[in-house]
Amino acid sequence: MSPQTPNSEAYWLPFTANRRFKRNPVVFSGAQDMYYFRPDGSEVLDGIAGLWCVNAGHGRPEIVRAISRTAADLDYASSFQMSHPLALRFADELIRAAPAGFSQVFFSNSGSEAVDTALKIALGYHRARGDGQRVRLIGRERSYHGVGFGGLSVSGIAGHRKPFGNLLPFVDHLPHTYDREKMAYTRGQPEWGAHLADALERIVALHDASTIAAVIVEPVAGSTGVLVPPRGYLQRLREICDKYGILLIFDEVICGFGRIGGAYSASHFDVMPDIITSAKGLTNGAIPMGATLVREHVYEAFMQGPESAIELSHGYTYSGHPVACAAGLATLEIARRENLFERAGELWKEWEDAAHSLKGAPHVVDVRNIGLLAAIELAPEEGKPGQRGYAVHQACLERDCLIRSAGDTMLLSPPLTIERHQIDRLFSTLHDALRSMP
Repeated sequence: MSPQTPNSEAYWLPFTANRRFKRNPVVFSGAQDMYYFRPDGSEVLDGIAGLWCVNAGHGRPEIVRAISRTAADLDYASSFQMSHPLALRFADELIRAAPAGFSQVFFSNSGSEAVDTALKIALGYHRARGDGQRVRLIGRERSYHGVGFGGLSVSGIAGHRKPFGNLLPFVDHLPHTYDREKMAYTRGQPEWGAHLADALERIVALHDASTIAAVIVEPVAGSTGVLVPPRGYLQRLREICDKYGILLIFDEVICGFGRIGGAYSASHFDVMPDIITSAKGLTNGAIPMGATLVREHVYEAFMQGPESAIELSHGYTYSGHPVACAAGLATLEIARRENLFERAGELWKEWEDAAHSLKGAPHVVDVRNIGLLAAIELAPEEGKPGQRGYAVHQACLERDCLIRSAGDTMLLSPPLTIERHQIDRLFSTLHDALRSMP
């Protein structure tokens, strides 16, 4: 550990092997544009946009100014029975960027809270319409929907669920959409697999449609390893949900805000969900924030009682926080001015070619990509799942590139401001790291 690197025995880090970290901490003390800086001043190319969130690059002065100015003018205002201009304006701007038919935004503080909000809205929607027996929520295997009890219940990553025992009742899961034998090294959306959505028909037959409130999926499953939806899969889910009166929720916390293309990936895939969750890129990672967007018919179902009644008994102390809204507005302005929502499309081919150049590299068994997302799946070490991926992550970091490992899959999701020479550097560094592995 560098003498310039602070250490703390008190900090319990999330999703971290804490004892390993505290033996050899990785610490960043600054960030600008495409780079993090270590305490010794050395730079690290950010290949994961912080954690899927710094889409406009680090240290944007427009966002810094908006945060500073707002903190001085209005450090806090409650959203319970009152509001402030920034929240009202940001909600309007998010709806302006949303697919047609969306009319309302509910603010929270993270993707986890945005998902829990979406699930509660789905349950409340059916109850408000007299269908209170619709209590079942359908997730999908290998999905990640945050760490709240609701999101964790519908998530499908066993390692996240197992430590906590019983979660929410009345939850079921669709099968995941990945079959390496039929999909390996696909560029973009696989042609095989739309029929996997028909598993929802089996779940309906098992539980009866009258008990099912909502289906929630990530259009592109991110943390589990960039599982790209087969062509026609999302459309088929929409058809089945319509057939049985089930709400469809798209969790776009990772794949929204330009990561695939456009402000919302629903538009890219041309499938209209009933609810969209957003976070991460919403404020460029500068301030915690989440948002849940709903279509008009969902909102209107709640607006039927007395005007003086609270229609949705749900919210957070920091919902619509002024500083977060200011950061979000500045982020949205940057994205529009610099055409960041179109950036993934402009770089798609070069990004795809660079990712697939690793086919045949040591230990690589699959490459998946869409937009400015890529996953390089590695064969695990026998009896040591995840160890090879972590070793490659460390080897890349030693070469001054930050590339995340999720088990034995290397994940890349850089800021949308990435330049072509930086794409080359990320994948060439990864290739060198793979060749260094035994």
